[in-house]
Amino acid sequence: MDNPDLRPEIMIDARGLSCPMPMLKVKKALKNMLAGQLLEIWGTDPGSKNDIPDFCRKNGSELLSLSDTALGHTRYLILKG
Repeated sequence: MDNPDLRPEIMIDARGLSCPMPMLKVKKALKNMLAGQLLEIWGTDPGSKNDIPDFCRKNGSELLSLSDTALGHTRYLILKG
């Protein structure tokens, strides 16, 4: 499921941000993207592991990857629907 070769058009560094900021940044970015574009998010908020996949399911985007990195943050890769 995790493909490091995919290159996102937009990258959000939400490390250190608490709920609801990571989700607000994701919503804003996706709103301004075209269908088929990739969004990468780096985050440390544990709630985002539930919020981001749930948001994608409800709003027609596809969560391609959710993985914890060796650097201590979670990497999300979203395909805009």
